[in-house]
Amino acid sequence: MKKHLLILTLFPLLFFSNSEYAYSETLNLSHDGGVNIEIIYPNSVLVDRKFPVSFLIQNNGWESKQEIFLKLTSPDSAFVPLTNDQIKIDELTESSSFGTTLDYVVDENATEGTHFLNIDYSQVLLSNNIDPMIPTQMNFAIPIDVQNKPHISIETITPESIFANSEFSIHATIMSQDIDLENVTLEIIASDVEFRGDTYYKLSSLEKQTPYTISAELITPLENISTEYTIPVKVILTYVDDLGETNTSTQSMPLLLRPKAMMEFTNDGGIWIGDFFIAPYVSIGTIVGIPAGAILSLIIRRSQNKKKNESTNSV
Repeated sequence: MKKHLLILTLFPLLFFSNSEYAYSETLNLSHDGGVNIEIIYPNSVLVDRKFPVSFLIQNNGWESKQEIFLKLTSPDSAFVPLTNDQIKIDELTESSSFGTTLDYVVDENATEGTHFLNIDYSQVLLSNNIDPMIPTQMNFAIPIDVQNKPHISIETITPESIFANSEFSIHATIMSQDIDLENVTLEIIASDVEFRGDTYYKLSSLEKQTPYTISAELITPLENISTEYTIPVKVILTYVDDLGETNTSTQSMPLLLRPKAMMEFTNDGGIWIGDFFIAPYVSIGTIVGIPAGAILSLIIRRSQNKKKNESTNSV
């Protein structure tokens, strides 16, 4: 069997409790007086989508910190704050902490690639918890990769090759890594062959990170061919994304139709020997397709086994 994989876009996703993302980056920084700053942010985001940046500031020192201030800026305006772009904390006493989240949206005109959020941090340490010291500060930046489209994959499994007068299976699996899909349709199209059962499937919705697989049984022509040639197979996916836009993607792959050899094995365990087919199980319906020589061999073998058993029992 051959596997064909189509990835519309590929990038890692992020996880926040109130976010659509599945993965995250965590940055830990230390500052004067035992202050620890933890920042959780996405390393990849989608154009025109929201994303959070979470902060946890802990005072692990024995002296209080006052006038704590964080300012976030996007130098190229790729990230637009939805509310605030700064954090102000009046005071953090010994062993106290403060956490919050700032929400951003990726500008619809942002280009693909890495963009940065610059962060300026400053604080005032109280010496012996009494005397304010000179404010200290530090500057750093977090990189965030911008992608235009979500990650939607189509994986199709087809036979290595097919031959006349047989059935073969085709399996197609779709999965959306980071967004829910609506009004999903999936169709398998192939020329010069017929299909048993459905080749068109429709879903009202498909949750992110949930694979959905369809299977189709194709029936090849009865007449054997003298030369091999390829049959184009298409898998067509249509869906509505989280922005309400309709998208269509097509995966195409060649399927080799070749002359049938003297002995062929089918995907269900059956065997073709010339023009005779031996099914993977024997029943009244399938015994018709078994040549007389095979039936005679089976009768002789059973007779020999019976005589052998009788001889053994008599001893």
